[in-house]
Amino acid sequence: MVAGGGLERRAPSFLSAVPPGVSGKEVSREQRRRSGCCWGPAMGAAEGKGAAAAAAVPLPPSRAPEARTSLKAFVLGGSVAAVPLLPGFQGRAALALHVAGANAALLLAWGRSPGGMYQIAIRACFLGFVFGCGLLLSFGQSTWKHFGWYMCSLSLFHYSEYLVTAVNNPGSLSLDSFLLNHSFEYNMAALSSWVEFTVEKFLFPGMKQITWLSSAGLLMVVFGDCLRKAAMLTAGSNFNHIVQNEKSETHILVTRGVYGWFRHPSYVGWFYWSIGTQILLCNPVCVVGYTLASWRFFRERIEEEEITLIHFFGEEYLAYKRRVPSGLPLIRGVKVEL
Repeated sequence: MVAGGGLERRAPSFLSAVPPGVSGKEVSREQRRRSGCCWGPAMGAAEGKGAAAAAAVPLPPSRAPEARTSLKAFVLGGSVAAVPLLPGFQGRAALALHVAGANAALLLAWGRSPGGMYQIAIRACFLGFVFGCGLLLSFGQSTWKHFGWYMCSLSLFHYSEYLVTAVNNPGSLSLDSFLLNHSFEYNMAALSSWVEFTVEKFLFPGMKQITWLSSAGLLMVVFGDCLRKAAMLTAGSNFNHIVQNEKSETHILVTRGVYGWFRHPSYVGWFYWSIGTQILLCNPVCVVGYTLASWRFFRERIEEEEITLIHFFGEEYLAYKRRVPSGLPLIRGVKVEL
C-alpha cells in the first residue's frame, strides 16, 4: 500500500474462484462462454474505481446534508490560516486557542445531531486544520515550505474523496470515504515519507530546498488528483471505495470522458499523485519505493478486474481494451487467448 498517494481498500481476491484451467492472467474465449462458471466475489463491476466504470441507476437518496456539514467543518478547520492576521494572536498559544474554539464550535453545531454528523464534522475539521497549517507553512518564511505544499495536497486529497463521494455516489457514503483509516500499510508508508523528509532535512538541508523539483512534484499531484476526481465523477453512482462483487442489470460500460483516454483513469491518477507527493518532498528513497509498490499493486489489480470485466461485458469490453490503453506504464492488463 502506498501512502501520500495511498491505495484503495482491497476486497478479498476472487482468483481462487476462477474455474480450473483459467489462470489469473489468461482467459480463453471458450472459457468465457461457459454459462456455469462461478467467478466468486467479482472485483468491481466495471471497476467502480479504475477500469471502464459501470453506471448504475436509479440514483440513491441525496446526501447533501453530509456534504454541507463536511464543507462547513473543513472551512472551520482551515480558518487556522487566518490566525496570524488577528492582532494579538501569535505562536503556539494562538493555535491552541483555535483548536479549542473549533472543538467547541463542533460540539455546539453538531454534538447532538443525528446520523453521525459530529463524526463527519470532526474528521473534516481535522483535514481543514491540516490544510490551513499547510498554507501557513507554504506562505511563511519557514524552510518547511515544501512540506506545507505536501500537507495541503494530502489533506485536500482525503477531504475531496469524501466530498465527491457524497455528491456523486451518496448510497456508498460512510466515514471510511475519507480514507483516513485505510490500512496499516498505508499508515506506515505515510510515516516513512515523513521520517525520510525530516531526517534528510536535518542531515542535508539544501536537499529539501530544490524548488523546481518540488514544483514539478506539485504539478504531478494536481494532475493526478484532478484525473482521479474526473474519473469518479464520470463513473457516477457506480464509483465505490469498496470493490463491488455483483453485476447489476442496470450496469453499462462507460467509455466516455476520461475513460476514453485510459481504461483505468482513477488508478492512473492515484499512481502519479502518490509519486508526485514524494517528488514534491524530494524524498529519493520513497520515490523509488512508492513507484515500485504502486506499480506492482495496480498491475495485479488491473489483471484481476479485467477478468471480471470480460466476464461481465464480453466482446464489448475486449473491443474497448484493444482501443484504449490502461494508462499505466508497462501494464497492458489481462492477456486473452484468441
